Amino acid sequence: MSHEINKYILFHSKYGGTGKKFLFKFIDYKKNNLKLEGRFSEDMVNPGPERFVQGGQITSMLDDVTSLLLIYESKGEIYPSSTNLHTIFHRPINTGKYLCEATLISKGKNIATIKGEIYNQSGKIAATLIHNAFLISTKLKLNN
Repeated sequence: MSHEINKYILFHSKYGGTGKKFLFKFIDYKKNNLKLEGRFSEDMVNPGPERFVQGGQITSMLDDVTSLLLIYESKGEIYPSSTNLHTIFHRPINTGKYLCEATLISKGKNIATIKGEIYNQSGKIAATLIHNAFLISTKLKLNN
């Protein structure tokens, strides 16, 4: 299914530092809520025998998904600078595809509060991120 947000996902995968790693695919959008599929690959795991995804990679995916929600809803006119990221790890995450959901909690003139969640293949919550973002005015050049 194609959606207008795909141009923002493409921009993020081309220019974002981690955007190219997670291979996001659109699932659903409603005002203040975005669902994407993201993928964790072998180069993102801890070296232990369980081969769980490293926590920083999980936080990074959630930071990307929540940022994409803010960028999309502003039509590329704001770019969030994330601050005070707080991640709670509920269940281990292995490599593979995961449902990621971003929800806008509040948005003021300069600061937004956003929640991101990753669900495992059983539909159970695996990680939650809550953070603020400083909103930077910009005009993304999406056609480059």
